[in-house]
Amino acid sequence: MALLSQPYRALIIGSTGTIGSAFMELLQEKTSCIECIGLSRQSAPSIDYQDPNSIQAAAKALSSSGPFQLIINTIGVLHSADWMPEKRLEDLNSDQLIELMKINAIGPALTISHFSKLLDPNHSVMATLSAKVGSIEDNRLGGWYSYRASKAALNMLIKTASIELARSKPNTALIALHPGTVNSRLSKPFRGEQIGRPPLDAANDMLKVIEGLNKEDSGSFISYSGERLPW
Repeated sequence: MALLSQPYRALIIGSTGTIGSAFMELLQEKTSCIECIGLSRQSAPSIDYQDPNSIQAAAKALSSSGPFQLIINTIGVLHSADWMPEKRLEDLNSDQLIELMKINAIGPALTISHFSKLLDPNHSVMATLSAKVGSIEDNRLGGWYSYRASKAALNMLIKTASIELARSKPNTALIALHPGTVNSRLSKPFRGEQIGRPPLDAANDMLKVIEGLNKEDSGSFISYSGERLPW
């Protein structure tokens, strides 16, 4: 039985990013979603992973707006104007490792900690965007040290949190969701415009996966296609 019953209320974290804005557009058009709230650095309240205190403050500000049956966190970073994914060990530097851990693992973990309190205990899903390259077992090419490590850390945090939530909110599914390659700023330097899917298509694929989840799926690492990925 699908966990996300209809109608439902949704919260998109990172709502101004490529995938986040696509989810906003998609959910605002779905009759099954009666309300969709977006949260970003520009929203009020705002959320900024460079300021960890903003995460708790945003959750507290939205506490009266809950509960939500669906929360999707789309925030993540692969590269910046100052650095690109490392190809070799000699490319490693502490600043890049720390920055990606902060944005891709610590921020989402604190988001789960504070925003899981806003989930409907009767039936809800919280999906956090991860990446297939964060799979340790599936790593056959190497490289991309900081990004791989940060997403692997994220996956462990999600899995661990799902075990705890299974006790306090057994009708909640907490999952790591791989979006695939999407036409975005993140993927542009890696031929994303040629090999990626339009953001709205990617959001639609992922929503279909979310809509098919049941509570036994909590703690899973799932691709946009519905494939179960190895940790």
